[in-house]
Amino acid sequence: MFGCMGKILRVDLSSGKMAEEEVKEGEVRKFLGCRGLGARYLFEVKKGADPLGPENKLIFMTGLLTGTGFPTAGRYDTVAKSPQTGFYGHANSAGFWGVDFKRTGFDGIIFEGISPRPVYLLVEDGRVELRGAEHLWGKGVHETTRILKEELGEKFNVACIGPAGENLVRYASILNDLNRAAGRCGMGAVMGSKRLKAVAVRGTKKVEVADPDRLKELIRETVESVSQNMLKMSLENFGTESGFDMVNAQGGMPTKNWQEGVFPSGEKINGPALADRLLVGNKGCYACPIRCARLTEVKSGPYACKTEGPEYESVGALGSMCGVDDLEAITYAHHLCNDYGMDVISTGSTIAFAMECFERGILTKEDTGGIELRFGNAEAMVQMVHRIARREGIGNLLAEGTKRMSEKLGRGTERFAMHSKGLEFAAYDPRAAKIVGLSYATSNRGGCHIDAYVQLQAFIGAPHPILPEDIRDPFFDPRSEDPILGRVVKETQDAYAAVEGLGMCKFLGGWMMTADKVAEVVQAVTGWKDFDEREFRRCGERIYNLERMFGVREGVNRSHDTLPKRLLEEPHPSGPAAGEVVHLEPMLEAYYRYRGWDQNGIPTREKLAELDLLDLPMG
Repeated sequence: MFGCMGKILRVDLSSGKMAEEEVKEGEVRKFLGCRGLGARYLFEVKKGADPLGPENKLIFMTGLLTGTGFPTAGRYDTVAKSPQTGFYGHANSAGFWGVDFKRTGFDGIIFEGISPRPVYLLVEDGRVELRGAEHLWGKGVHETTRILKEELGEKFNVACIGPAGENLVRYASILNDLNRAAGRCGMGAVMGSKRLKAVAVRGTKKVEVADPDRLKELIRETVESVSQNMLKMSLENFGTESGFDMVNAQGGMPTKNWQEGVFPSGEKINGPALADRLLVGNKGCYACPIRCARLTEVKSGPYACKTEGPEYESVGALGSMCGVDDLEAITYAHHLCNDYGMDVISTGSTIAFAMECFERGILTKEDTGGIELRFGNAEAMVQMVHRIARREGIGNLLAEGTKRMSEKLGRGTERFAMHSKGLEFAAYDPRAAKIVGLSYATSNRGGCHIDAYVQLQAFIGAPHPILPEDIRDPFFDPRSEDPILGRVVKETQDAYAAVEGLGMCKFLGGWMMTADKVAEVVQAVTGWKDFDEREFRRCGERIYNLERMFGVREGVNRSHDTLPKRLLEEPHPSGPAAGEVVHLEPMLEAYYRYRGWDQNGIPTREKLAELDLLDLPMG
C-alpha cells in the first residue's frame, strides 16, 4: 500500500502490553489518515466515557501524504474525546515529528488505559519500549526535550507535555519540535491523565509512493506556483501576524473579551512591530516553501526570552482580548504557554473572561490573590499563565476553561463567556464577518477557526481555491447573512477535513491549491487512478460527518450549534462593524439543508448511507 506504512501500534498503558495491527487500504481510502482515521478509531471509546479516565483513547495519526516529500505534508493529528468539550476532540501539528514517527514504520499509535507511573514511549524503526519518566515529570517542554535528546541522541524527535498536561489543565496541549503545538481541545490533558510524558521517535524507513517521477513533477510545479503567491510572500515577511491589520481595520479584532472589535493600539503588536523589534529569523516545517514561523528574541527585562512566535492567535488572545499592547509581554506569555504546554487561544481567552469578571466585581482581589486582574495589565496576564499551568490559587479555576468557569461563577457570566461547545474562539469577531459565526457554531470541536478557514474570504477578500469553482471567489459582503453562506461553510469544512486527513498544511492545501490538483498528488502517491476531485470532496464530507456522529453519540444537537449572547444580542459598540449582531438561525437552517442533516442537526440515515458510514458503531 503506497503512502502508508500499513501498521498501527496499540499501547495499553495500564498493563504495558503493546501490539501491532494492520491498516487496511479500504479504510485509508475512506478516511485518508490524520483526523479521519483518528475519528474512525475514536468510536472504540465507550459512550459516556470520562475524557480523563482510562476508557478514553489518545490517538496519534499521520496522513496519507505525510513524509512523501510533498510540500508541507509533514503533519499529524492527535484525537481523543475532549476534556474541554466532552465531545469529539482533535489537534493538528506540524514540524518534523509526524514524518520522523511515520518513518519508524507505523502510521499511528493508539494509547489506552492509564499507566501506574509516569512513562514515555520510545519508537525506533519499529522497536517500541515503554520507559520510566519519573525524572521528567514536572519539567517543561523544552527541558524534557533536551533531556531526552541527551539520553537517546539528537536524531530523536520528541512530542511531550509540560506541567499543564500533568496538572490536567483542560486546554493543555502537546508540543513537538520544541514549539510546534497540537494545541486545541485538551489533548495534553488526556496525555497527562494517562501519565504519558512523551513519545520519542527515530525512523529511517522510506514512505513508498506509486509514481515517484510524477510526484517529483508535481512537487516542482507546486513550489514554483507557491513562490509567486502573494499570500506566501506575506506569510514569509510577517508570519501569521500578516492578517492582524486587515482584521482590525474591519472591526473584527476581539478586544477586552469581545466588548469591542477594534484594538486602538494595534500598531504596537502587529506584524511590522514584531518584525521591527523582535524578529531574528524565520523557519519552516517539513518540506515547507512558505516558512511562516517567526524566530524572536526579547533581549532584556522581565520578559527576556528566545522563542518561536508569537503567532496571530497569540497576539489576539494574549494581546487584544486582554487589552494588552506590550509586545514583549505577549511574546513571553506565548513562550510560557509553549513550555508549560497550554493552548494559547484558550489561555488568553480565559484570562480575558476573568478580567471582565474582575472589572464587573464578580471576581475580587481576594479571589485573585491580590492581583489587579484588569484589562491592559500585562504583568497580571503573565502571572495568570503561571498560575493556570500550576493550578495555583485562582489559576485552578481558570484551568477549567471559560465554560466551566462561567458555570461555577454564574451571575449572568454566560452572556460573555466566549466559547462554543466549551472551546474558546480564535481572534475573529463574527459581528464583523457573519460567516465566521456560522463556522464557529457548527465546528465539530467547538469554537474553532480552522475547521472552516473562511477568514480568507471574509476578512482578506481573497479567492479560496480549494472550494468548488462557483463559490471560490469572495463574492459576499462580510456583513451578509445570505443562506448561500451555509454552503460555503459546509464545503470549506469538508475540503479542510480532507486536506488535514492527507497530512498537509492548510495554507498550501487550502489557500494555494485547487481540489483537482490535490487529487493528482494523491494519485501519484497511491496509484489510485480514479481518485479525483469528487472523491476528494466526498472523503472530506465523510470525515466531517463521522466526527459529527461522535458528537451526536455524546449528546450534540442543534442546541450546541450556537454562539454566546454577546455575539447574538449585543451590537458592536463602535468601528466599522458598529451596530452589528449575528443572526445565526437562518444561516444555520440553510447549513443543515446543505449538509443533509435534519433540523436538529443530526445526519440523516440517507446521508450516512450515501457516505458509507452506516456500519459504524454509533452507540
